[in-house]
Amino acid sequence: MVAVFKRDSMSVISDPNRFDSGSGILLERLIFNNRHLVVILCALLTLFLGYEAIKIRVNTSFENMLPQSQPYIKNYLANRTSLASLGNAIRIDVENTKGDIYDPRYLQVLQRVNDAAYLMPGVDRAFMKSLWTPSVRWTDFTEEGFTGGPVMPGDFNGTKEMSRRLQLNVARAGLIGSLVASDQRSSTVFVPLLDKDPQTGKPLDYAKISHYLDDKIRVNRTDSVNIHIVGFAKLVGDLIDGLTQVMTYFAAALVVAGVIILFYTRCTRSTVLILSCSLMAVLWQLGLTRLFGFDLDPYSVLVPFLVFAIGVSHGAQKMNGIMLDIGAGTHKYVAARYTFRRLFLAGLTALVADAVSFAVLVVIDIPVIRNLAITASVGVAVLVFTNLVLLPVMLSFTGVSPVAVRRVMQRSVESGGSSWIGKLTCFTQRRYATCALLVAACLGAGAYAISLHLKVGDLNAGAPELRADSRYNRDNAFFTQHYGLSSDQFVVIVKTPPGGVGTYRTLIEEDRLEQVLRGLPSVQTAISASNLVRFATAGNYEGSPKWLTINRDPSVVAPAINVVSDSNPELINKDWSVGTVIAYLTDHKAETLSKVVDAVEGFSHTHDNSQFQFLLGAGSAGIEAATNITVEKANTNMLYLVYGAVIVLCLLTFRNWRAVLVAIIPLALTSIMCEALMVMLNIGVKVATLPVIALGVGIGVDYALYLLSVQLAQQRAGLPLREAYAIAVGFTGRVVALVGITLAAGVGIWIWSPIKFQADMGVLLAFMFIWNMIGALILIPALSHFLLARVPPVERTALQPGGSA
Repeated sequence: MVAVFKRDSMSVISDPNRFDSGSGILLERLIFNNRHLVVILCALLTLFLGYEAIKIRVNTSFENMLPQSQPYIKNYLANRTSLASLGNAIRIDVENTKGDIYDPRYLQVLQRVNDAAYLMPGVDRAFMKSLWTPSVRWTDFTEEGFTGGPVMPGDFNGTKEMSRRLQLNVARAGLIGSLVASDQRSSTVFVPLLDKDPQTGKPLDYAKISHYLDDKIRVNRTDSVNIHIVGFAKLVGDLIDGLTQVMTYFAAALVVAGVIILFYTRCTRSTVLILSCSLMAVLWQLGLTRLFGFDLDPYSVLVPFLVFAIGVSHGAQKMNGIMLDIGAGTHKYVAARYTFRRLFLAGLTALVADAVSFAVLVVIDIPVIRNLAITASVGVAVLVFTNLVLLPVMLSFTGVSPVAVRRVMQRSVESGGSSWIGKLTCFTQRRYATCALLVAACLGAGAYAISLHLKVGDLNAGAPELRADSRYNRDNAFFTQHYGLSSDQFVVIVKTPPGGVGTYRTLIEEDRLEQVLRGLPSVQTAISASNLVRFATAGNYEGSPKWLTINRDPSVVAPAINVVSDSNPELINKDWSVGTVIAYLTDHKAETLSKVVDAVEGFSHTHDNSQFQFLLGAGSAGIEAATNITVEKANTNMLYLVYGAVIVLCLLTFRNWRAVLVAIIPLALTSIMCEALMVMLNIGVKVATLPVIALGVGIGVDYALYLLSVQLAQQRAGLPLREAYAIAVGFTGRVVALVGITLAAGVGIWIWSPIKFQADMGVLLAFMFIWNMIGALILIPALSHFLLARVPPVERTALQPGGSA
């Protein structure tokens, strides 16, 4: 795998007619002896896949965010038909800024909002709730028994008398703090969503839903009425809308990369080719993703940035090698073939490492991450054709400018102590190597101590995917401040045989779990059928407080259960086989969810039997708790798999276990430091941030593969470590530094993105790119001093800048 360059096969040839076109491996001959055909095929593929890329959609689904095999999610999916209102839902708050909710003009606006929400595609209308839906009812106890009706009087006409009746009904129904704000200046339209649009049979288009909410519902805002909207669909819709701004960052990254490469090469044609081939890879990746039937989602939309970045990295290496050969007097066609010979296998191995690092994410049982892994792997695969094959072919036609050749040759001879290459080679000496490793050890120890505090899940209130001052998070803060019950519902599923939820034993256990949950500081309150059965039983007996209990007699409990199931379908289903205990949490932070999970699991362990089981979990908070558990386990497994795959690839490449250590240790240090940075920036490990370290390792190993391949080749040719490393830095190390800075600058621009998790990923990836570069340039020679000072020679040949030995 490691290239050794011989004089007879890499001699300087200025006349292409003197070059043996039959030399080189079969793949090289097929490519360069048919250059025009290769270019035509790539152009046709670009047109076809580019057309497909234009048609790709950005969307996701609620289920794509769920860890499908996680036991809690299995429980939720198995009982989903009985929990229709406890999964994906939108909450629309209509606020009267100049009065209360009993103002007739406010109620007219609320009615328009309710009707528009009812007509929105994908709504589970049977479970929709607002003051205007007949399913929201009040009940009262009289001497004749129950009395009640819809909270909104059927003959409401806006008079003061009707407003007083509505106010009384709201109080009777106990809606204050849940459907009605605590200050009674706003009320909520609760809109549960189906998984698919019943008209089209396709998954819901959250971008369209978000636009519908803005165009049909938020448009009802006036000087006296304000509207707040939260929910998964609105969050995803806002993320998708934010992606239009993200495209400007893609353009900015392209400009930054172009400026840096142009500054380095002073060659416009090669810079344009590198950027064009990398952009071509992005088009191919998007087109193939579309053909495979995938959509881009807000979490995988960053993959094209990474594909472009990796393409620039490998393209810069090819360009640098060709410039060195042309500078030595080799013809541009021959130089392109020489560079292909030297770097194709190293580049292919690096791309395989990238692809494997992405592909291991497939083992994470969250569809949105699997989609990211597949689209990223496809993108890396196409880079083999666009940047390892097409780019050298194109450069064989265009060559590079004379100015670029003079600059690269001037740099290639700067290997003295005064140059930065000379300064780096000092790390091959014991004194400097020891100092570098001691500093690295201290950084690693400190970072490891900090990384122990890394947490899983959300660490802040609201939606961490968006900025704290985003409209969505402002709306979420409004709900938290004005409603006694939050939208963070943690649902425990009570599973029994048909009719079992209506038994005395089950109701008593539900009541006990309620008390356990209410005792947690992070729980605002908890409700279940057991609590409401007490009042329903008393209502059947003239409201007598003596009957305010859970009765043992089935003939007494059954009528009360009927009343509860009719008015609260989220608490008990029709055949009484599934019930729920709903805890309303103060927030959805990881620590909060963990405490609730521990409490419910402890209760379930001691109280479950053959007649009933308390299962986790549903509701927005319950699903997030399950996701956190999956992410925490996946984070560890992912690191093992990524590093295991990279180690195997490095071992196959270098065939030297010491060289593998030299390549892996800097990567591991950067990973630990990245986790410490996440702690310092208050970033938790979750679906959006989980892939970052895998991506950083996959891309970072490229540096070691290029540097060590050349260094080991020179050592095996008989050169001492210092000279071998100097040649490696001169040949590929300059571009390692160039690429590290280029990639860091490109993703660093994301820090200004309106999408918070993209800004976080930008910071983390920029950090990893820089530190992987520093680790490669400093720690590889330092570790080589202790591990690779003596490499058995194979044959005494050495690479010169022009490619000759």
